[in-house]
Amino acid sequence: MTPRRSLSTGFQAFTLDPASSEPLHRQLYDEMRKAILTGRLRSGHRLPASRELANVMKLSRNTVLAAYDQLLAEGYIESRAGSGTFVAQMIPDAMVPEPPSSVPADPSRATGEPRRLSRRGLAIDAAPLTRTTSSLRGNAFRPGLPALDHFPMDVYRRLMDRRLRRASTTMLAYGDPQGYLPLREAIAVHLVASRGARCSAAQIIITSGSQQAMDLAVRVLVNPGDTVWMEDPGYFAARAVLRASEADIVPVPVDREGMNVGMGIARAPNARFVYCTPSHQNPLGVTLSLPRRLALLQWAQRCGAWIFEDDNASEYRFEGRPLAALQGVDEHARVLYAGTFSKVLFAGLRLGYLVAPEDLVQPLVRARALSDRQSPGIAQAVIADFMTEGHFARHIRRMRTLYAARLAALLHAVRQHGAGTLEVLEGEGSTNRVVWLPEGLDDQAVHRRLAEKGILTLALSEDTIEPQPRGGLILGFGGVDEKEIDDGVRVIAETVREMLGERG
Repeated sequence: MTPRRSLSTGFQAFTLDPASSEPLHRQLYDEMRKAILTGRLRSGHRLPASRELANVMKLSRNTVLAAYDQLLAEGYIESRAGSGTFVAQMIPDAMVPEPPSSVPADPSRATGEPRRLSRRGLAIDAAPLTRTTSSLRGNAFRPGLPALDHFPMDVYRRLMDRRLRRASTTMLAYGDPQGYLPLREAIAVHLVASRGARCSAAQIIITSGSQQAMDLAVRVLVNPGDTVWMEDPGYFAARAVLRASEADIVPVPVDREGMNVGMGIARAPNARFVYCTPSHQNPLGVTLSLPRRLALLQWAQRCGAWIFEDDNASEYRFEGRPLAALQGVDEHARVLYAGTFSKVLFAGLRLGYLVAPEDLVQPLVRARALSDRQSPGIAQAVIADFMTEGHFARHIRRMRTLYAARLAALLHAVRQHGAGTLEVLEGEGSTNRVVWLPEGLDDQAVHRRLAEKGILTLALSEDTIEPQPRGGLILGFGGVDEKEIDDGVRVIAETVREMLGERG
């Protein structure tokens, strides 16, 4: 073990640990700051010259100078020309000295009582945005993960470099909370052409993904106690937002035609808000049929309900043209439409959009400004260039071909390795599929067993409110190559048979 260095001078003793991962200059700064705040080094006290302190402590002079410079910048010490360096007369934080080391880090441990949260804080704490997951390194089978190794990073880097070279003070300053206008215009063109949406740039709000779009819509439109429809099974993160808002969630079953609108009307005819994924139901992947779409819109108009259309990965439909968005056939402006670049480009980008009825744009923009002001201006400008110069459309075409091949590999692997044990729910798009398990098998137990073997899945039951007759696993195939898909499905099938054998 590396010995620790000690200094004993005419003013105090400090202890540094060369074996620590923290740099020595930072350790010295921390020691001196603590001594100043606790009064061991008093105001006006003269400090040793940097060379002297370096010699005594066997440090480089640059290390000492770095610590002194930081203390000087923060106002703990001051330099007097011709006299030396002294502890400052007016000490920052002097009125709030550091607590003694005996005080516990968590004040609730001292009192024995939990920290008090607001009512909304308690609701948020009870609806965490987490699932049963793991820190596995492999990609099989992470839902929502695109093929990151196929993203045109060279193109993106070139566009980013160009934007940075040309960045104006306007681009580097605060921007419009509604979003960068050229990006909103590019999104409007894309949605009108590819999704049949009816919108203009004036109706689009740039967000940090569809999750923030959902949060904004709920904060502006839903009161605590309001009745809301939620697809069941349905996207867990959307359900968390509704729970945090203290809404009264009514589960609406999903079948092969999508959300059962008639069941929703029967259960909650006067609901205030509806969350749905009509193009590719999340997680089952089915499409909301045209009769149900029309029934949903007619009901919403009749009772004044709002419909939040989460259009996840709608670009990836592998048979025929993508279906028109629900928003595009809405005659009465009851639909808020959300999309994201996370599933199409990469999640770290943190950009999405919300298309709102005209009379809702202003309150939603104000809510956005209150939460985090705006999305990064440079990132918005780069994605605007990415779309207007044709890179976005080319990337979508390439990925559609790639994902179709990976879906075919998944279906083949299930037939080959899981015959009689696993069953895939057919869907028309997206990069996730549900694999049904044999009846009576706990999907969360299967998920945990697979995690032990290095395979990441999500249990379908974590996306449900009411008990389902059969468990399943949600598999994401977008970010997984064909060999890893085949190997992963084989492990899943073997594990299921193993657990069936244990059950007898």
